[in-house]
Amino acid sequence: MWPTRADGAAGIARAVILAALGTALLAASAKINLPLPYVPMTLQTLVVLMIGAVYGWRLGVMTVVAYLAAGAAGLAVFAGPVGGLGPLLGPTAGYLCGFVVATFVVGWLSERGWDSSMPRLFVAMALGHVAILALGFAWLAFGVRLGVEKAWLAGVLPFLAGSLVKNALGAALVPAIRHLVDRRPG
Repeated sequence: MWPTRADGAAGIARAVILAALGTALLAASAKINLPLPYVPMTLQTLVVLMIGAVYGWRLGVMTVVAYLAAGAAGLAVFAGPVGGLGPLLGPTAGYLCGFVVATFVVGWLSERGWDSSMPRLFVAMALGHVAILALGFAWLAFGVRLGVEKAWLAGVLPFLAGSLVKNALGAALVPAIRHLVDRRPG
């Protein structure tokens, strides 16, 4: 998905359009949320993992960084009607940083064939979720200073079942999306 020199301006334009589309999908997925005490449950992790799987690590990371930059610049792209530095410095900071790491992990694995089967893609996405939850947990426990037990109870445990569902949904949707996109008129 990353443009090469041979792709020229058309490849760069395609990458910019895909990054803008991915950023818009991330912003939309943030608005579908279940408020919880410290960190809301959203569809963002599903979109992050699918961006990694479909775009690969380079374009995927660029897309997620563009999303975070849009939020930091004040656009209301984060969960709720929120933009600015607050989410990047508050309780959600670790999860948002985890989005970048997860996109890299899933994209890198997908580029190495892990997207060729649903079970392997499920595992790649599970590793992405581990990165998101681990960084979110670490930030809550030590950055926000909730402590290990409270960070686990508020920042990881409520998200485990949803993560499994999102992994399964993502592992099923990515091949279906590719099938639709790869259709050529006969």
